Amino acid sequence: MSYQVLARKWRPKSFQEVVGQEAVVRALVNGLDNDRVHHAFLLTGTRGVGKTTLARILAKCLNCEAGVSSTPCGECGSCVDIDEGRFVDMLEIDAASRTKVDDTRDLLETVQFAPTRGRYKVYIIDEVHMLSTSSFNALLKTLEEPPPHVKFVLATTDAQKIPVTILSRCLRFNLRRLLPDQIVGYLQKILASESVSAEEAAVERIARAADGSMRDGLSLLDQAIAYGGGTLNDDEVAQMLGSVDHAHLTALIGAVADGDAPRMLETVRELSAQARDLEAVLSGMAEVLHRVGLLQCAPGYRDPERTDWEDIEALAERLSAEDAQLYYQIAVQGAQDLGLAPDPRTGLEMTLLRMLAFRPAEAGQAGSAGPVPAARPASKPARRKPPADEPAAARASRPAAAPKPQAEPAPAPEPQAEPAPQADAAPAAGNAGSQGDLLAAPEDGGEWEGLVARLE
Repeated sequence: MSYQVLARKWRPKSFQEVVGQEAVVRALVNGLDNDRVHHAFLLTGTRGVGKTTLARILAKCLNCEAGVSSTPCGECGSCVDIDEGRFVDMLEIDAASRTKVDDTRDLLETVQFAPTRGRYKVYIIDEVHMLSTSSFNALLKTLEEPPPHVKFVLATTDAQKIPVTILSRCLRFNLRRLLPDQIVGYLQKILASESVSAEEAAVERIARAADGSMRDGLSLLDQAIAYGGGTLNDDEVAQMLGSVDHAHLTALIGAVADGDAPRMLETVRELSAQARDLEAVLSGMAEVLHRVGLLQCAPGYRDPERTDWEDIEALAERLSAEDAQLYYQIAVQGAQDLGLAPDPRTGLEMTLLRMLAFRPAEAGQAGSAGPVPAARPASKPARRKPPADEPAAARASRPAAAPKPQAEPAPAPEPQAEPAPQADAAPAAGNAGSQGDLLAAPEDGGEWEGLVARLE
């Protein structure tokens, strides 16, 4: 018999075996037990969280020979055929390969026919968001008022691409990403059943690499068992995944905190020689810096799901809060820009050198040494004095009948935006004195007639 991969061999066959989707399972179970089963369901969520599995279990519950129930027997001909994917009244359609409206019309032509073997015809349309607009429009009427013997189960990883008219006709369930602990528990159960010895750290590493997807976790477990020859060792799993050890991450951040560029570059060389995923280095550094920031803001905080808090505490004492925040942003931005670098190692090294170049804590210490004295403004030259007016005593004693001389208009005052050099003050004073001599009274105290004669 050919080997069956773990993801297919250990696919849940009942609602009780589904992991991490308690809310969705509860709604479906209550609907089946209370005979309130909707005619159209929409299951959304990332890959490998159980959308197709739930659709098959629902089809089994509706067509079990023991009757409609939330707990199918799993032994009758209908249940066995559904588990093996050959039940005639359960149609699985890949919308990604049948996007045309003609394919949808051909599908809808079979809706009117009664089930061949079971009670209901169940249409499971996977990746439904790939259908064209015309296909969605052709599906609308049938999806709204299907025959009583038809149930639709739509599955998608991108619900935003589905028209609102389709969403409003379906009962929607959002499947959550699985937590690492949930994946670890299920993997350990499988390892015990398969009689495979494994280190707990290796299983946890696989669960984190699965990124919330149980199917990805099972695929990685298959690969790890083959790589380790039937056993799971943490070092071998790390080498298989290309993941970076926690010690290397803390060493890199410590070198950056100390400003030790040679030690930092030597660590990068070691990682490159071990063929590690250099993009995972930046992601791992961002994760470590996130934990450092948590400790700095909440010193008593400890996440029970994570270990190695002693190293995180040491980094939290060595790094300032400003440095931790800045290094986190640089690591995240560097991971995004890594594909633009000539090669991954160059991108990683330049990102780390950028961390060394920007050190806000040191800049703040330099700025706190004392205020820089402000430069004194240059002394402004004395403003040019306007021409001297007539003395007040002479103006008071002037007779009313004296004719007013036709004096030339005084020149317009120069703008004050650009002060004249100080050397110009002397000529200005001389000009003012010459005009004042014409208006001043005679030194010998002569009469006003003499002054008028001089002006004329």
